[in-house]
Amino acid sequence: MKEMTYKDAINLAMSEEMRKDKNVIFMGEDIGVYGGAFGVSVGMFEEFGEERVKDTPISEAVIVGAAAGAAATGLRPICEMMFMDFITIAMDNLVNQAAKMRYMFGGKAKVPMTLRLPSGSGTGAAAQHTQSLEAWLCHVPGLKVVTASSPAEAKGLLKAAIRDDNPVCFVEHKLLYKMKGEVPVDDEYVLPLGQSYVRKEGTDVTIVTYGTILHRVLEVVEEVEKEGISVEVVDPRTLYPMETQTIVDSVKKTGRAIVVHEAAKTGGLGGEIAAMISESEAFDYLDAPVLRVCGLDTPIPYNRNLEAAVVPSVEAIKEAIYKVMNRK
Repeated sequence: MKEMTYKDAINLAMSEEMRKDKNVIFMGEDIGVYGGAFGVSVGMFEEFGEERVKDTPISEAVIVGAAAGAAATGLRPICEMMFMDFITIAMDNLVNQAAKMRYMFGGKAKVPMTLRLPSGSGTGAAAQHTQSLEAWLCHVPGLKVVTASSPAEAKGLLKAAIRDDNPVCFVEHKLLYKMKGEVPVDDEYVLPLGQSYVRKEGTDVTIVTYGTILHRVLEVVEEVEKEGISVEVVDPRTLYPMETQTIVDSVKKTGRAIVVHEAAKTGGLGGEIAAMISESEAFDYLDAPVLRVCGLDTPIPYNRNLEAAVVPSVEAIKEAIYKVMNRK
């Protein structure tokens, strides 16, 4: 184990996979000598050279289109979008080409490409650089959507994504890049995709959450436990296809559920998870309606105070816990 930041864990995951498999390449804007918009790929150009660490034109459509073609013909490209927001420019190549290719060729074509997508607010980067668009991607059959909440998870899940034979969208919240944690240095340390994880056990309420907001939830959980409320926290980690039995089992145990995420509420994953719980055997165990604590349905403001007001606050999460526990 070695302590490192989230972004260094991502760098390590990519570097280990590139050393292991010569077909793994890395593409994106300013990822070479510059080291990427957030410094994630510092040193990779020097180690692997311009043939495998490729600076691209400022065109996300070109990056994703080239990656889809490269993946279909034998390479395993990793692509970095400077900001998740810009995946919108590449949606045709991602949604209509990469996601469909395996299905339309009767399973004979593989598209082993990984898109790294820096997401989320909290950096003062305003409305075009701070969105959380994971629900859009989860809506597309053929894509896998993964997110990691710690440095160790970032390494283990990203390596699994790179080794997967399908297009994987790997969502990285920007506020986590400087987060430090213990990370296994074993180059075969891989976490499986499609497995939800109980981050903390509890008995009164289940909170399903992911990404950087998970750490805000854990702060709240510590506070309410002093008041005698025991909260179980479940992190899906793979947002699509999501492993739901862990969530269902948790709700059957606690009888209450809250979904918390930073993305806008309308059309977000919170509604999908709430519906899944209601359609499962956990419904008969519910003592209260499933609640959602989500981002507001608005663009992310540039003003830092307004930006903070748009995403779920400690107070909002705590209020939801009180409400579902009928303590208000």
